[in-house]
Amino acid sequence: MLGFFAKDIGIDLGTANTLVHLKGKGIIIREPSVVAIDKYTDNVVAVGTEAKEMLGRTPENLNAIRPLKDGVIANLTATRMMLKHLVDKACQRYMFARPRVVVCVPSGVTEVEERAVEEATLNAGAREVYLMEEPMAAAIGAGLRIGDPSGCMIVDIGGGTSEICVISLGGVVTSKSLRVAGDELNEAIMEYIRKKFNLAVGETTAEEIKISIGSAYPSMTTEEMDIKGRDLQTGLPRTITVTSIQIEEAMKEVVMQIVEAIKMTLEKTPPELAADIMVNGITLSGGGALIKNLDRLIAQETGIPVNVAETPLDCVVKGAGKVLDDLDNLKSVLINSRKHK
Repeated sequence: MLGFFAKDIGIDLGTANTLVHLKGKGIIIREPSVVAIDKYTDNVVAVGTEAKEMLGRTPENLNAIRPLKDGVIANLTATRMMLKHLVDKACQRYMFARPRVVVCVPSGVTEVEERAVEEATLNAGAREVYLMEEPMAAAIGAGLRIGDPSGCMIVDIGGGTSEICVISLGGVVTSKSLRVAGDELNEAIMEYIRKKFNLAVGETTAEEIKISIGSAYPSMTTEEMDIKGRDLQTGLPRTITVTSIQIEEAMKEVVMQIVEAIKMTLEKTPPELAADIMVNGITLSGGGALIKNLDRLIAQETGIPVNVAETPLDCVVKGAGKVLDDLDNLKSVLINSRKHK
């Protein structure tokens, strides 16, 4: 029988999705950050995809929750349960003992929030926990040359936070963490449909609309989508058709908040590095990078070329994996190191 051995894993603990990278194997787990808990026993009923399908549909005894909000832990107990489930799943699948873990967190987290992530990961079974800022991980995962003196800029738009960061010589020169991202875009779409059509739709529907026909900049062609919701006057189900022009209007205010944050970060960037960014361009990562024409809008507003990372959803966890592969040389990019006593 095979014995257990130690492995290193990287975790992108995202508001919308949690990804797990196993050293030597790549991304082994990709699950929505949702936990379903039995209200009466406090037992975990489902985690990830199965739990997400329960959102808005649970009976009285179940509670499907997203334990992270705006990129930080909102429900510590549920986060512990989710992390334990994911670490156990990884360990059992590949038969290894307590791992060293790199967890990626937003650049604006407080010390209290850092400790909460550490404790949750240690309680999940980690031997050692290292914390790493998401924009640095995203830059490494996107293949940016962070060690060069030439400046590079990464904009990582996740579910709960938008991380904007200028990096040079392996360190962060200037950064901004904005708690405005994919979730706020979903909420903006829900609010727009409620006001314009007097129709209530859920978060899952709003996300489907955003992914299918959402655009940050006018397109050459107009797309349409039929959606179902609850009529706020009659209380009965109703179907309407929304267009990409309407969804662009719905998302505009939130999108412009992200654009303004990018401009503010550029204004704080030293002139030499700003000149480098003009040449190297801005790199977009995270799920928000997939919004149609967002790169065009940012390029128009800043006058700087914008590139979308090759696999934007995976950049953060890939960066964590690359750090684990070369921990001795890349330890300087980590926030901390803490051993399980």
